[in-house]
Amino acid sequence: VLGLLVWALIADTTYYLHAAYSWVLFVSIFFWIVTVLFFMTYLLQLQLKFHVIPWPLVLMIFNALATVLYVSAFVTCAAAVQPTSWRQWDYNRRAAAAFFACLAMVAYGASTFFSFRAWRGLGSNAATSQVTNHA
Repeated sequence: VLGLLVWALIADTTYYLHAAYSWVLFVSIFFWIVTVLFFMTYLLQLQLKFHVIPWPLVLMIFNALATVLYVSAFVTCAAAVQPTSWRQWDYNRRAAAAFFACLAMVAYGASTFFSFRAWRGLGSNAATSQVTNHA
């Protein structure tokens, strides 16, 4: 949802006058589409059919890459916002897009952390941590 807000807000402005917003649009649209594809894969449980693919590792790499590229998109979007814009609604939408890009960056960062924990197997529950082998 956050990525959708970013690219919808940017696309509703005169982004073509500023080359920096093309990068923000690319990052937000690309990762929104791939995130929706991963969501549909997990919703339909297609990852169980492709058991050869290491899904926790794939998700960790995807989330880490999304975090890094959203950092660059957030910095680019925030730096390109000009408060002296001749169209006030463009300023408001671009500032809102920078805010939501920051939130998307934080969300992907949190997903990276949890994907790393899942990949390393650190996400065990209390029941599995109580089982010990004392034979």
